[in-house]
Amino acid sequence: MSRPCYPLVEVMPHQGKMLLLERILEWDAEQLRALAIIRPDMPMADEQGLPAWVGLELMAQAAAALAGCHARNRQAPAQIGFLVGSRRYQCNCSYFPVGAHLEIQVSQSMRGDNGLSVFDAAITGTGPQSAITASAAINIFQPADPEAFIKSASR
Repeated sequence: MSRPCYPLVEVMPHQGKMLLLERILEWDAEQLRALAIIRPDMPMADEQGLPAWVGLELMAQAAAALAGCHARNRQAPAQIGFLVGSRRYQCNCSYFPVGAHLEIQVSQSMRGDNGLSVFDAAITGTGPQSAITASAAINIFQPADPEAFIKSASR
């Protein structure tokens, strides 16, 4: 993995506090590694930290960052995608503690012509939180026309 690591705000539709990733560490055609630092002001965080189920959103945001990096290389804007499902989410803790540095890795294992992609994803703690691990397969849908998809889904 040796492509330029773009700023997240340039490759993701997420903004403000909803952007849970800190930065892209590296990426290539099929995979990306990103860093998240757990902060007390993150959405869904409480006095124990960030609930481990939010790890699915961290994984989905890493997949979005990979799609955004590809779009940026084509000089196209980042497109909206939807986390539509997951399989086998396993995490060895119930909370990610405040201050934890987590590396999120996603690897695209399937891409359909219909906008559906499957990613193998993993979270690994670094430093004092190196015992933290999580993994899942996540399903992302990136429609050709996100606006039309949202309108049709709200009917």
